[in-house]
Parts: sequence; structure tokens; C-alpha cells
Amino acid sequence: MSVKYIPVQWNKNKWIYDGVLVALVIAYITIFIKLGTPSADLARPLDYSILRMRAFGTCALWMLTIILCIGPLARLDNRFLAVLYNRRHFGVLTTAVAFTHAIYVMGQYFAFSGQPQLTALLTTATGFNQILGFPIEILGLCALVLLAILSATSHDFWLSFLSAPVWKTLHLLIYPAYLLVVAHVALGYLQDSRHPAFGIMFFLGAMLVAGLHLAALLKERKINASDIDWVEACRPEDIQDKRAAIVTLSKDERVAIFRSGSSFSAVSNACAHQGGPLGEGKIVYGCVTCPWHGFSYKARNGRSPAPFTEMIPTYNMKLEDGVLFIDRKANEPGTDVEPIIFEVETDG
Repeated sequence: MSVKYIPVQWNKNKWIYDGVLVALVIAYITIFIKLGTPSADLARPLDYSILRMRAFGTCALWMLTIILCIGPLARLDNRFLAVLYNRRHFGVLTTAVAFTHAIYVMGQYFAFSGQPQLTALLTTATGFNQILGFPIEILGLCALVLLAILSATSHDFWLSFLSAPVWKTLHLLIYPAYLLVVAHVALGYLQDSRHPAFGIMFFLGAMLVAGLHLAALLKERKINASDIDWVEACRPEDIQDKRAAIVTLSKDERVAIFRSGSSFSAVSNACAHQGGPLGEGKIVYGCVTCPWHGFSYKARNGRSPAPFTEMIPTYNMKLEDGVLFIDRKANEPGTDVEPIIFEVETDG
């Protein structure tokens, strides 16, 4: 075990994650333009430029919708945690797509203005007291500014500089940004569109985001309302070797159950460094390793290996009828807990 913490940098999984995202964006925009070209009059550049503009705009909308679905999905089902990690990359790419859409909008409607394009946009936005003709560009501009702030502060430097609580609060701006995008689309494209398909998809996407967040909230409230001392977690065989299952105890408390061979231990899901999600990491050289910056802890006592002194809370567990249960009450950080031993049968 090294005595130096090494942040997790670019790796194979990140390259694959980003590569798939970029490929999907290119495929969506290409298909959108290909399918829309027959209905556009290419003799009129206006039609084609609007088609291209809408390709990037709708792509950013769907990307933002998916991003807001990932969080509650991960809280409802641990299998979505693999998508949750690196979600910041998803957000940065979404901002780039939205910015490209904005460039096309400015070029389309303000290219020949006698003023700077941004000045022309702000000075011509006057119809705020009406629904039809509402200056939707202002809504889009405000959403883009929020997305830019989130992207600019997504790097771990800002997480460290601002502290985890402040950084997490700042990134709640994703919700007003989404609402602005929804209003931007609803007051703009939907009023001008003659095809109901996009309107139906747009409505279903917004309902999906709201529904998943409500389902995750109800699940956590149900857990909070429970007065039992022991919480049913999962079956030992459901946890991959060297990995963890994340269990929600309350709105603000999650536990990571790590498996190392036939040994199972439960620790707080929050890294002592910057609150990183330990349950999304894995056991490396015998230690639970945070996926954010590589901080490590021994699973049975939550202590960092010498010479480091960081500690996290541990939890008592019990095994009944082949199911792991977690004691709601956390132990003091660094408390040694005897692991649960369970031999997981393997095929072959």
C-alpha cells in the first residue's frame, strides 16, 4: 500500500464513458438533420439553418433530461451508480452542445445587427408581458449561464476550494437551469411546431424527471419514517467481490457494504476528505478506495492506513436467513467491527 494518495485520473472507463457520449451526440445530430432535411427547402438557407439549430437545441434538452434522471435512478437502484459516476463529464458536454445551439441562434437572428449580437439580443427582448412572442432567448441565455457556471466549477479544484457542502449546494443550480430550458422550449419551439411527436416526447421527458425525483423522495421518507433498529440491506451474493452495495438509512445517511472475498463490512458512504461516494469505489490493496481522490480506509475499522489519520464511521451488521441487515446507529469513526463471513457460491 502506497503512503501517497493518488487522485483517480483518466482511465479506461472514463474514456469509454466520454467516447460513448460523444458518439451518441454525433449520431443524434446527424440523424436529426438527415430526417429533417426532406422537409426543409434547401434553396432557402433559413430553413436548413433552423434545422441545424434545433438539432443541437433538442440534443441539449434530452441530455439535460437524462442527467436529471441519473441521480434519482441511482438512489432507487444501485445498478445505476455506474452511470452516476462521471456525470460531471456528461454535464460539461451538455453545456458545449447548448453553447453551440446558442451560437447558431445568435448567427441566425442577430448576424446583421448594427450592434454586438448579445447587446442586440438584450435590447430587443421587450415582450415579457405576453405569452405569444415572449422573448424565449433570454430564458435560454439564463439557462446557458447557469450551465456554464456548473461546468466551470465541476473540476475537483472547486470541490476542494469551496468545500463539499458549498460545492454541492452550488450544483443545485442544475434544477433552475432545467426549468429555464423547459420554459424556453415550451414557449418557443412547441408554439411553432406543427408536429405533435416532439411535444409528446418533451412532456414525457419532463414528467419522467419529476416522477423519478418524487419516487426517490418517497423511498427516502419511507426509510426515515421507519422506527426499526435494523435495516434490511441486501443478500451477500448481490455484491461483487471488491465492490460495494450502497444502502440508504435516511435522507442524509448512506452506508457502503464492501465485500472482500467472503468478508463483508459496512462503512459510511462519505469519504472523510471531501465527502466522495466511497460505495462507488472499490477495494484496492485491501483498502476501500474513494473514486474521487484515492483516499483509502480499512473496511473493518474505517481507518486510513499509516501514516494517515483519517477515519470514517463503521456500522454493525448481522446476517439472517441469507440477508444482510445494518444497525441504524453508526459507530464512532475508526471503531473496529468484526466482519460478517459468508461463503458466496460460484458457478463451476
